[in-house]
Amino acid sequence: MGVSLKRELLSLLLVSVLWGCTNPLLKRGTEGIENVTETSRVSQLLAELKFLFLNLKYLVPFLLNQSGSLVYYYTLSTTDLSLAVPVANSLTFLCTLLTGKALGEEFGGKQAVAGMFLTMAGITLCVISSIDDKDAGKQDMTQAVH
Repeated sequence: MGVSLKRELLSLLLVSVLWGCTNPLLKRGTEGIENVTETSRVSQLLAELKFLFLNLKYLVPFLLNQSGSLVYYYTLSTTDLSLAVPVANSLTFLCTLLTGKALGEEFGGKQAVAGMFLTMAGITLCVISSIDDKDAGKQDMTQAVH
């Protein structure tokens, strides 16, 4: 496995952790927003934004989540989309499930575990396919030179 592929996979893993681990925290950070009430739609929107952005339980996970988006967009510039999108999204799902479980949320039982194993199998196939594609490209370039 080449250095660039390792870097790409580590970047995608970082994105998944930043997105997935912050999702349950964002959910918790919004608790209480339903109690914010104002008379007009504009006042309601402003009051909800104030509630969210003055609430560190929401703001810190939000900023971490957005930093994951920055890493993701940077990674998209160097990574094959057929690898980046499924790996980032499926690992995000796994990180969300595991973080939610660690925070005491319902896990989903045997079906969730089976889904995690199937997801990991799919990610493994994507990575193997990407490695094979890059190796085939190197062989084609070597043959073209000779």
